[in-house]
Amino acid sequence: MFILSQIHARILTHLLPLSTVSFLLSKVLSFSALSPLGNFAYARKVFSQIPNPGVFAYNTIIRGGSYTKTPSKEPFYFYKRMLTRAYPTPNTFTIAFVLKACSSIIALEEGQQVHACILRSGYTLSPYVQSSLVNFYAKCEEITLARKVFDEITERNLVSWSAMITGYARVGMVNETFSVFREMQGVGIEPDEVSLVGVISACAMAGALDIGKWIHTYINKRKLDIDLELNTALVNMYAKCGYIEKAKEIFDEMPVKDSKAWSSMIVGLAIHGLAQDALDMFTRMEEAKAKPNHVTFIGVLSACARGGLVSEGKRHWSRMLELGIEPSMEHYGCMVDLLCRGGLVDEAYNFALSTPSPNAVIWRTLLVGYKRNQMLQQAEMVAERLFELEPLNAENYIILSNLYATVSEWEKMSHVRKKMKEKGIKAVPGCTSIEIDGFVHEFVMGDWSHPEAEEIKRILKNVSARIHSTGYEPRVSSVLHYVDDEEKENSLFEHSERLAIAYGLLKTKAPAAIRIVKNLTVCEDCHEVTKIISRVYNREIIVRDRVRFHKFVNGTCSCNDHW
Repeated sequence: MFILSQIHARILTHLLPLSTVSFLLSKVLSFSALSPLGNFAYARKVFSQIPNPGVFAYNTIIRGGSYTKTPSKEPFYFYKRMLTRAYPTPNTFTIAFVLKACSSIIALEEGQQVHACILRSGYTLSPYVQSSLVNFYAKCEEITLARKVFDEITERNLVSWSAMITGYARVGMVNETFSVFREMQGVGIEPDEVSLVGVISACAMAGALDIGKWIHTYINKRKLDIDLELNTALVNMYAKCGYIEKAKEIFDEMPVKDSKAWSSMIVGLAIHGLAQDALDMFTRMEEAKAKPNHVTFIGVLSACARGGLVSEGKRHWSRMLELGIEPSMEHYGCMVDLLCRGGLVDEAYNFALSTPSPNAVIWRTLLVGYKRNQMLQQAEMVAERLFELEPLNAENYIILSNLYATVSEWEKMSHVRKKMKEKGIKAVPGCTSIEIDGFVHEFVMGDWSHPEAEEIKRILKNVSARIHSTGYEPRVSSVLHYVDDEEKENSLFEHSERLAIAYGLLKTKAPAAIRIVKNLTVCEDCHEVTKIISRVYNREIIVRDRVRFHKFVNGTCSCNDHW
């Protein structure tokens, strides 16, 4: 920058024609705004000195604004300033750059103003502008608007297809992600790294291992370059689809590993309950001189929590502070969880109080700890704090209601339910998905709308008979309604994970593993039933709930009944 500033000074101090000054300053602007060695504050200063800046100068300053470490609405303001002048007129590059800037900070309103200008100016037929619009709406998670623009494109290029794929993946519309990916292949467009990362991320989200494996095979057959981001996506996908061995294999073969790759592997091991492996991986990371980040320590601390490694967790907390990583509420939550799981509930409470401005996540983690230890009085106290912070969050009421049901405090449980009804609060229904033949099927508790519902009921009846023959006694405390035991047992058999497992038994044969993904934590009774199913049907069942993985084999679970 020193040499550049000298050149800049010479341009300003020499008597040159205005056109020459504008041209030379535009070159200085380009370097300072777009180069990795540049400085956007300096670029802003250079721009202000250009007499009558042209479209190149405006495009440069708008584009450079989206490259800064802390993106802002400044590129949009330069665009508005450009519109107020008779010269220059924005071109398709201007539109694309300002939309990218808006998407980087999720500035939906500003981006829609740009869209309105596009409609007035007649740029709607430009594939470059259309692709930028799809990408903008997709990143703002306005997926309906993204799809509307996408459908209007007559000649879709790879950028627009990739934007639509990653957009669907971002909002969790898994089947739509796969559908667009197949459609893109059907019209003969070869996917690039961006679209592949998008569809692999969707596989990770849905636990769609078969599709993920197909994509991996496709990459290898096409001999596509697997860069760092694609490799990391594959590691993440295999880990979140329950195939941790393959995730480790890919990770170990990666020629280059950055902090994101190391963190993905550590988090993957942690959610599989492989606490010591996760800590060993962290040691390898430090030995490789890779710099841990906040995600790394979420993985490390959660591994310690699930492994009951209290002293290790405290040591890694100190290590995180030594590295200058400012703890987030997720880190504080991991420590509260660690202490609660280690039986140090009072220490967990004091730790929560020491947290700067403890939020609902901290108190909710503590509430779960009290529920786990059946500490009713303390739980009620923490629940009141949560109700003040989040008066409309169903989860807080459900946790307390669960505790009352567990200790048979039915009157108090009814009071909580009544309060929810008065406030119009509805519990998030249990939802479980399973991938069969490249399509993700979703099941909701008590919902029999699936086209093969009658066959699923038949399988469930068979499952019920076989598990009862083993001496199984339903854990009716898992049902949060004050009804008789028969109704409770019937309710248990309509839990979403049982519907998904039954569908897996219907559509697949041994030795294929049944893999399901649930949006909530698996209940105690379903956990016990799944262990029995794995034994009597001789099937490996892998369950990913909102907390971790459970691998059921021959009547046992990898979590050792501690989750």
